[in-house]
Amino acid sequence: MTALSEGPDAAGVGGRTPLDADRIKHLEFVQATITRLGTNSFLVKGWALTLAAGLLALSASRLSWQLAVVGVVPLSCFWYLDCFFLRQERAFRRLYDDARRPDSTVEVLSMDVAPYLSRMPWPQVWLTPTLLLFYTPLLLADLALVVIAL
Repeated sequence: MTALSEGPDAAGVGGRTPLDADRIKHLEFVQATITRLGTNSFLVKGWALTLAAGLLALSASRLSWQLAVVGVVPLSCFWYLDCFFLRQERAFRRLYDDARRPDSTVEVLSMDVAPYLSRMPWPQVWLTPTLLLFYTPLLLADLALVVIAL
């Protein structure tokens, strides 16, 4: 006799209906995707910081506004890429939240997050405090060096 399938507490822990194996596997897939997106975001931040620091050091040592301006382009691209990963991660978190409910209407093993993305506008994610606190100082330092070098 298993606690979740037989006996007086057949409804599961706390009176909740237990999830079937397919639903649990679906949640594992979604969680793995969320983890991968978080890792990608972390790696993007690492590359952005490394490249920005290198270009800032090089342009400061040569006092070159051209190198400082060149540093703005990859920094903006990294910011966009990080924003993309964060937006996807949030969409998958919403999918997970909907799929974990026993009465969920989410198709089992579906990884379609399009309905969730439509409810997350780009500016809302672009201006997230964590992204702003990371990329804005780098961008301001780069632009300050442009002004100083001119």
